[in-house]
Amino acid sequence: MKNIMVVVVVLIVAGVAFAWYQTQPTSKASIPATSFDECVSMGNAVMESFPRQCNDALGNHFVEEVPGLNTLSYTNATPDIITVATPVAGSHITSPIVITGEARGYWFFEASFPVMLTDWDGKIIAQGVAQAQSDWMTEDFVSYTATLEFETPTYGERGTLILQKDNPSALPENDAAVEVPVFFNN
Repeated sequence: MKNIMVVVVVLIVAGVAFAWYQTQPTSKASIPATSFDECVSMGNAVMESFPRQCNDALGNHFVEEVPGLNTLSYTNATPDIITVATPVAGSHITSPIVITGEARGYWFFEASFPVMLTDWDGKIIAQGVAQAQSDWMTEDFVSYTATLEFETPTYGERGTLILQKDNPSALPENDAAVEVPVFFNN
């Protein structure tokens, strides 16, 4: 009889423990986040950088979307005219920076176009020329590359990489540019 009571007590305790376990929320450590906001709402630590960053328990990395910061800014141009492969918007950069992408042949003049890097205040800290990597006498996309060397600004961590359409006519209606927001690694 004593053995039966022990078994009954063990079964009751096991049943209560199982019922309690079933009412507990699923561990967030096993659920991957799909966005920065979701990563934060799951209680994961937030790096107080700009933009803020969050890593979930599974090692996924998310960067806060800041309007105008995580996207390229086009002036009289579109992604159908020029793209920037590196650096991506919001990247942390060091000198020298290698710039790559593709542009329509008419973005170039004599197989090149100007590029510049500005600090947070718009002061030009580096400038150079992007070179076409193949025949630029086309309306198709042509790969380009450029390398800029610069001294990291001592003040302000943000900057802008500017790729300008070469405009030998100097007519304002022929001006075009794409701007890439970047951060300097100090």
